Amino acid sequence: MTPTTRLSENEIRPQELMSEQQRRFANDIARLHEHVTRFVGVPCPSCGAIESRFEWTKYNLSYVSCTSCRTIYINPRPPPDVLEYYYKNSENYAYWNDVIFPASEDARREKLFKPRADRLIDICRRHGNEAGTLLEIGAGFGTFGQEVTRLGFFKRFIAVEPTPHLAATCRKRGLEVLEAPIEKVALPEASIDVIASFEVIEHLFDPSAILQKAAALLRPRGLMVVSVPSCTGFDVQLLREKSSSVDVEHLNYFSPESLGHLFGRSGFDTVEVQTPGKLDAELVRNKILAGEFEAPDAFLKTVLIERWHELGGPFQDFLAANQLSSHLWLVARKR
Repeated sequence: MTPTTRLSENEIRPQELMSEQQRRFANDIARLHEHVTRFVGVPCPSCGAIESRFEWTKYNLSYVSCTSCRTIYINPRPPPDVLEYYYKNSENYAYWNDVIFPASEDARREKLFKPRADRLIDICRRHGNEAGTLLEIGAGFGTFGQEVTRLGFFKRFIAVEPTPHLAATCRKRGLEVLEAPIEKVALPEASIDVIASFEVIEHLFDPSAILQKAAALLRPRGLMVVSVPSCTGFDVQLLREKSSSVDVEHLNYFSPESLGHLFGRSGFDTVEVQTPGKLDAELVRNKILAGEFEAPDAFLKTVLIERWHELGGPFQDFLAANQLSSHLWLVARKR
């Protein structure tokens, strides 16, 4: 990857806009905590085990890790109706939709969504899932939907987006939109060829419910492709609660193994795992430069600070190639 095609954090999160984003996000967190007495305890969202150990506290929420499969998850957590209320009234999501996404869309389109569309189609070709219908769970701002539709590989694209601001934007872009959580979407069973879901499963109270719905919607041997933050990736392992991936909305942090286990419990077979992340090293570097984190050893200080322009890119490529990025993709086939 050449330097001009590498992605920087500022391109997708313009720093001049983030103070207002943080203010609105704080309002959302305060609104969420108004319902804290209704939070409920849950078993591991991957393997169902009860035993866990405490990892850290952030946003006055407890993050624990499963002693069986290492999945990290918020426990106790908001129940589904509180989560639905949170997203429908989110000041933060409205600001991303109205301000941050438009300001950063060119970089996102070229460096995130075009490669994402190409990667998905390559996956489908390699695993024999040609054309048909693609359904995206959590279509967001609709940029991926535009790009994958433009390529003409799929005959039909359906965007599932429950957040009103984002659903409206998807419609303005000419996409077919279902404005509801996937669990409430009314589509015929076995009618979808491929389901994609990027950065969604980590937000869900019960991820197995979405996979069971997906399995019902997919045709026999249909594919599901998801991306999630990985709890065993470089920036999460190193920064822990200081990682920007550790978010009040991210209830679940899977590893490649535990995410595969979750899919296996839901009627899928894992066929491919990738960690094609681009920002792990820079995210840690930026925390060090901001004085929020100290490099734990001389080696990382050399790579991330002293020789960054020489070694930063190759180091990130190493993380991505060896399943050490915190950006995790899993491809699974319906049994």
